Amino acid sequence: MEGLIHLDTHVVIFLYSGQIQMFSKKILDLFEKNELCISEIVRLELKYLYEIGKINVGPDVIIDGLFAEIGLKISSNTYQRVIDKAIELDFTRDPFDRIIVADAMIQDSLLVSKDRHIRENYKKTIW
Repeated sequence: MEGLIHLDTHVVIFLYSGQIQMFSKKILDLFEKNELCISEIVRLELKYLYEIGKINVGPDVIIDGLFAEIGLKISSNTYQRVIDKAIELDFTRDPFDRIIVADAMIQDSLLVSKDRHIRENYKKTIW
């Protein structure tokens, strides 16, 4: 393994649902060579999406499935440290995005996200 890559919520959904065509060859190669990680807040966002009918399985099914399939990890950053960093970010009012970016920033990690606004504000975001 080369390093750690954080995943945005939609990336987790694409992986779980087998939509690998959503990713470039470069991203797929990075997935193969690096440890993949999510912020704890991704679990909550998945729950919200499940509750409003945007996805049809709950967060634990998705995360457990990806843990078994690709070795997905949960970030080891403490919640206090992540929130302290998220408070410094002011590029969005979306608490999920702020926390996901803050978590990746603390570890100086790449973040895979198709979100243009995130890519414009966290330079280590790739898509």
